[in-house]
Amino acid sequence: MQKVIVFLIFTNFLFSYEELSVHNFDEKIKGKNAIIDFYASWCPPCKILANNLEDFEIIKPDGIEVFKVNIEDQLVLAKKYGVKKLPTLIYFKDGKPIKEYVGIQTSQELLDSSKKILNRGFYMKKIVIFLMLFIYSFSLEIGNKVLEPEEAFKVDFIKNENSLNIKIELGEGIYLYDDKLQVNITKPNKIELLKDLKLPKPVPYDGFIVHFDDLNIEIPYSLLKSKLDSSKYEIEFKFQGCSKAGLCYAPMVEKQVIFFEADLKEEVKEDIKQKDEVISSKQENENLSETDNIAATFKDSSFLLVVATFFGFGLLLAFTPCVFPMIPILSSIIVKASQNESMSAKKGFLMSFVYVLAMSFAYSLAGIIAGIFGANLQASLQNPYVLVVFAFIFIALAFSMFGYFEIRLPASLQTKINKTTDGKEKQGMLGIAIMGFLSALIVGPCVAPPLAGALVYIGQTGDALLGGIALFVMSLGMGVPLLLIGLGAGKFMPKPGGWMEGVTKIFGIIMLGVAIWLLDRVINPTVTMYLWAFLFISFGVYLKIYTHIIVKSISKVLTILGAILLVGAVSGATNPLKPLDKFTSKVSLSKQDELKFIKIQNIAQLEDAILKSSKPVILDFWATWCVSCKELDEITFKNDEVIKRLQNFTLLKVDVTQNSEEDKAIQKKFGVVGPPALIFWDENKQEVKSAKIVGYKNPKEFLEILDKNFKN
Repeated sequence: MQKVIVFLIFTNFLFSYEELSVHNFDEKIKGKNAIIDFYASWCPPCKILANNLEDFEIIKPDGIEVFKVNIEDQLVLAKKYGVKKLPTLIYFKDGKPIKEYVGIQTSQELLDSSKKILNRGFYMKKIVIFLMLFIYSFSLEIGNKVLEPEEAFKVDFIKNENSLNIKIELGEGIYLYDDKLQVNITKPNKIELLKDLKLPKPVPYDGFIVHFDDLNIEIPYSLLKSKLDSSKYEIEFKFQGCSKAGLCYAPMVEKQVIFFEADLKEEVKEDIKQKDEVISSKQENENLSETDNIAATFKDSSFLLVVATFFGFGLLLAFTPCVFPMIPILSSIIVKASQNESMSAKKGFLMSFVYVLAMSFAYSLAGIIAGIFGANLQASLQNPYVLVVFAFIFIALAFSMFGYFEIRLPASLQTKINKTTDGKEKQGMLGIAIMGFLSALIVGPCVAPPLAGALVYIGQTGDALLGGIALFVMSLGMGVPLLLIGLGAGKFMPKPGGWMEGVTKIFGIIMLGVAIWLLDRVINPTVTMYLWAFLFISFGVYLKIYTHIIVKSISKVLTILGAILLVGAVSGATNPLKPLDKFTSKVSLSKQDELKFIKIQNIAQLEDAILKSSKPVILDFWATWCVSCKELDEITFKNDEVIKRLQNFTLLKVDVTQNSEEDKAIQKKFGVVGPPALIFWDENKQEVKSAKIVGYKNPKEFLEILDKNFKN
């Protein structure tokens, strides 16, 4: 026994993991299987993990090395690998990071994870455990999740008449280290302020002095004046904290610029009075955001009022790009079904109802996923492969309507369904439901303030039930025009026969139009112009076989429109709605007058651009598949008055078409569900949340938002 004790003491004395720095990290990790422990001296859970790592050393398998990184000295490495909470373990396989674990792992958990890196262990057991944990996670309250840094520490700088207040709201179980708090003037010169400020009394906890309650740090303007007489101050607030759940957060910094051209106190008064309604803080500004107002509807209203309100929102969205593409799709389905049998109003309505029900379910499901997990399902499906496949599906549907072949369910599934008395009808309804579901996710990706408001509410409260019901009801409201189409089908649809065959082929051509509309998101706009021209000319030529005077007139109009589109395509035009734009655009709109957006790709580039700008800043979230984005570009941003106003802004644009990790990160940072969305900053580099725009705004609405939030 004595020998064992001596052995353990001896091994502990010799045992020490190598510390890595930014200078030797890549060299040490290259080609290795390793565990990197990111820690800090002020982090209590890190000490527990360090003891577990010592125990792990005794059972550690061959081929695994362990290194440590102290983020107090190596903050660059922590940022490089996205370390925001402590302790964090990052597992490397062959020199590449493959897994991150936040929190404390036991020596056995360390062993299991190490075996996985070495491709050892029992994988079926791991899969079963993963599935059990995944199912169990859904039974937990969403509020019990590990808080992200921005949720754990909500920092606001509030400008008052005589002072600047720093307000820090702490999440549940979160505390701040007293000795890590810093308040400094950083520009024009660095001066410490904390020793001159009053803070609440901290309390001892786990060997440290900490703050558990929200803080309100008041910085009198007179103190700033006494320290440094300047017209511009940059205030820096540094802090570090941990959670009782057993993890700590990396050091954080928040900054605020105060700019005064005259006397501090008088300038603040003028700044506060510049709007009709007194707005004294960023927090109050947030309540004026259109999206936040809608989110507040959930909290402040009864269930029935929420349902009625969102049904009304749905009606307003019914005649937008969210729904437009679905009208020809549903119409074509009904026409196809009417080819061999008469269509009654009841059956037409039932078909439309199934389509709308599936569409509503898809919108609700996508919304709940986005609200809880921050993953935009619709945006994920807007990639070239999905869009091209779906476009070819519509081309196949078109040729089916032309009579070249019949699209049916697989024989085995048909046999099962046909065993019921109404099996054939069920086949049709199942196909309609599938098409409605996919149309909502792929054909009509919709981002509008009501949708964004619902997602904000779900994300903040975790109440997926009320948020999901609201989205479902909103989708039903959006589907009202589709229900009316189905209801009117029995009255206005021609009877089966030769005439009906012609109508079916016309809707087949419309299906080709839907396919082109989808391909427009992923192919060159000029190619799209040629495709539209070909379709219109072909449609016009086809209608010439009919002798009816109205049909012949339509044929001539379509042929002429196709010719115009062809001329536009040859001239280099890219907008089918303005094919002759190259010939008719005003001379006054020169290259110098066009709005120039600076493209950015990540948060670091954004912060750098905002810091360098001497003007207010606008960030435009944009994607090639986003129809409303193109409306903003072609209508709002080409309006003369809008162009004139935006000369006073620095314009930035982030393209989120690829939905990459960087795209997701920047959208998450600003609570953007999907494009289009516009985020604003004032000349003091503070976000103006009341000006945030979600969805399309026409020139008049856009200018009203600028007038409300900006002086010039």
